[in-house]
Amino acid sequence: MSLFFYRQVLIEVFIKRFLNDICSERKISMTKILALDASTDACSVALYLNGEATHIFELAAKSHTQRLLPMVDEILRAANCTLKDLDAIAFGRGPGSFTGLRICMGIVQGLAFGANLPVIPVSTLQAMAQGFVTENKSSSQPLLVALDARMDEIYWGLFSADRIPSALSAEFVMKPAEVCEQEAIVKLDKQFIAIGPGWHYADLQPIVPATLVQDVHPDARFMLPIAVDAFNQGKTQSIFDAQPVYLRDSVSWQKRQRIRTQSL
Repeated sequence: MSLFFYRQVLIEVFIKRFLNDICSERKISMTKILALDASTDACSVALYLNGEATHIFELAAKSHTQRLLPMVDEILRAANCTLKDLDAIAFGRGPGSFTGLRICMGIVQGLAFGANLPVIPVSTLQAMAQGFVTENKSSSQPLLVALDARMDEIYWGLFSADRIPSALSAEFVMKPAEVCEQEAIVKLDKQFIAIGPGWHYADLQPIVPATLVQDVHPDARFMLPIAVDAFNQGKTQSIFDAQPVYLRDSVSWQKRQRIRTQSL
């Protein structure tokens, strides 16, 4: 069998151990959580059920509307589970693609409202940090996660390398050159792990550390450990209170302006 197959098996084992440790430490019965994400070109769903984690991940640029609901149906059917069996729904709340976040939010609203379920918003940047920690349990350096925000900007945030990564900074959207000038990053003196496709910008080269993991997407399976931990702490929300996090409020306006300009 291929090295890729064995790598995927190891990742699944690590995720299962993470989730089981979280639940056993808090002495709380196994929860049932569905997670969805469509914040980038990737589209993913994951299910935590009776201590087992399953997931579906696809690169589905511009196909989120067609793929996300069928993926939810597929993963629930495979587990012989219904929405009514769940305890909560987690979702990638952003930052990320404006369109993808809206699509995911709309689907989560419909599912959660119909089944009367609470929701758990999960940072896409934190989920990417979680993915690295899951695959690199011995790492202890901070994680600087960056997503391409288009318009020559990136979304970024700094996280710890704890089992459940915690935020060491707020989440921002800014020009790559401005990121290099941030005091918190300058003080790290390249003693951190760089994660995410946002690191492709040349203006970030002055601060690129020794370890750079660029080919990474937000993934619903890595939202599960974060969601289970949040659920066990009672950190759920009503679907009526949950909102996406865009960081750039003017994104839709700027897109409409470009379309109008091109049509003139």
